[in-house]
Amino acid sequence: MNQEAIKRRMPTEERQNEIIRVAVDLAAEKGVDNVTTQNMADAMKVTQGAIFKHFVTKDDIWVAVMRWVREQLMKVLEKAAAEAADPINAIERMFFAHIAFISKHPAIPRLLFSELLHKKNSKLRDLIQEIISGYEAKIAGLLDAAKQQALAPPDLDSKSAAVLYIGMIQGLVMQASIFGGKRSLQQEAEKTFPIFLHGIKTRSRSI
Repeated sequence: MNQEAIKRRMPTEERQNEIIRVAVDLAAEKGVDNVTTQNMADAMKVTQGAIFKHFVTKDDIWVAVMRWVREQLMKVLEKAAAEAADPINAIERMFFAHIAFISKHPAIPRLLFSELLHKKNSKLRDLIQEIISGYEAKIAGLLDAAKQQALAPPDLDSKSAAVLYIGMIQGLVMQASIFGGKRSLQQEAEKTFPIFLHGIKTRSRSI
């Protein structure tokens, strides 16, 4: 049986996963707005018809990609938090795990920040809003736990600090994208996070 025949007989879920992987790779190479279903078909060595047997529209592919991103990112973040010694350490571990995840999948920021795609695809925009809101709630919950353990000041605005945390990641990613190889995402993250940490931790009073 030749390769083309094997590809035609792949199970639906396996084929969908392959399309998602290819879409992520092409987005990193070309930019989300420039990727076509023909590009995907060419990369997979199948026809466009084979793509549309599994996804009705290209927008549906990007929604599936973002669901995959959510699933993979949540696994990474949950693992990082589970290894933490306390809530503040959990936030730090999650931050650097997130940075490493983005470094491994450079297409993700392009998908998140694609204004054209968001305007065309309300499902994708709603899904991204849901992911960010859930993430903020998770960080705010850890900060509340930190306050209960006297690791963070009792008057700390957990919700606003969580928004700042998300914004810090977004800002670092955007700068790394703009400056390319001139600024390392990891190195900038290592310089930036201690500033955030200083703002949320309880500081001992001098006598």
